[in-house]
Amino acid sequence: MNNFDVFPKKSLLFAPMEGITDEPYRIAMLKTFPEWDQFFTDFLRVPTVGKINEKMIMEHYGPRIYANESWRKKNSFQILTTPRAQTLLVTEILESMKMHHLDLNLGCPSKKVNSHLGGAYLLSDHKALRTVLQTIRNNFTGRFTVKMRIGYRDDINFSDTLKLIQDEGVEAITLHARTRDQLYKGVADWNYIAKAVSEVKIPLIGNGDIWIVEDIEKIFQETKCHSVMFGRSALKTPWLAKLYKEYIDEGGHIDETFLLFERKKYLDQYFDALLVEYREIGWADNLILKRFKSFSRNLFDDYENFETIRGNFLRSESLAEFQNRLAVLK
Repeated sequence: MNNFDVFPKKSLLFAPMEGITDEPYRIAMLKTFPEWDQFFTDFLRVPTVGKINEKMIMEHYGPRIYANESWRKKNSFQILTTPRAQTLLVTEILESMKMHHLDLNLGCPSKKVNSHLGGAYLLSDHKALRTVLQTIRNNFTGRFTVKMRIGYRDDINFSDTLKLIQDEGVEAITLHARTRDQLYKGVADWNYIAKAVSEVKIPLIGNGDIWIVEDIEKIFQETKCHSVMFGRSALKTPWLAKLYKEYIDEGGHIDETFLLFERKKYLDQYFDALLVEYREIGWADNLILKRFKSFSRNLFDDYENFETIRGNFLRSESLAEFQNRLAVLK
């Protein structure tokens, strides 16, 4: 496969996020904001022991998405694994299912995950990382990518890690420009993204602190990265890909006042679509409300009195109360 077939140039990727990008969420986004070029499952934690089968893999990916060819093309499967885990078996199942794209999580900063030698920890242990990469690449013929940070404790292995990943047949790298120890503190240093672009021959996808339309244009210009992935910013503005593509179509002009007016319209579309999909899988109102509240922590920052607005939504005692607050939001 030609490296640059992994994603079209300047793709906008909706990041894998634990507890968020499950099948109903991704379907809601596919239907409502199809301007996103790619979505990812939240990571499947590959177990060390226990039974793994195709049913378990299918449930994580989503049977409705798997059955829809156009949706499948825009959905990728992410795993989080360790040298001791059943990586080979999972990879073989994904291969047998003809899954077109597998992404390896090398960025998770969780202490629990790292203590079990997974996620960002692998950036500090190249022998273990090589074992995992080879297990996947030797048994999976689809697209194989990784999502990583610049290092574990520090950036001392940064260039060597990039080279190792490229040499083991990975076809694209998403780089979150922080170390594991930085978590989400400070500001992502895009200089590392530019450095990585200059050092690898495979597509480099930028990630970290890309909040608004202008940031997207800026990171493309400053780093020359191939594409961009959005995590927290996609939760804050789930229609950000739509705004950027409209921005490009209109020759680089955007009216910030109009954006706030549009935000209410898009918020309604967002929650309406999510409600339909959560109902489709039989979720009760209390589960939907809990999920809606978790999304509310990110959605209202652009409002002048955002703390009050967010607090009101978080204090909603029923789904109906949450929906009423949304209805009167200006």
